[in-house]
Amino acid sequence: MGARDEVIKELRQDFRGALELFYAQLQLAPPYDSVEKAVGALVVQLKAIPAVDCQALALDPTRRWKLYREAFVTSGLHKKHRGIIAGLIRSGRATGLPREYQVLLETYAASQPE
Repeated sequence: MGARDEVIKELRQDFRGALELFYAQLQLAPPYDSVEKAVGALVVQLKAIPAVDCQALALDPTRRWKLYREAFVTSGLHKKHRGIIAGLIRSGRATGLPREYQVLLETYAASQPE
């Protein structure tokens, strides 16, 4: 397994763990099919960028979470539990997540009808 494949494997595992924590903190069952779709979308995105950029991405939390957000939206995860999570956000009960998770929570506010 090459260095690029190792980075992809590590980022895939990190993203899966981040999604597990996200749903656990919100006390919701993760939509497993959509989680798998999101992880797959992340892998596709990672394979589309040059190996050097992939390795740099692994070291840059801001860029990494931006990519996680893209995979989260691409997979449709931001539409799952949408009403519940938006309600938790509005009521201030979507707390306890590390700061970087804000990029995922923002997708619920952005997808709310006006």
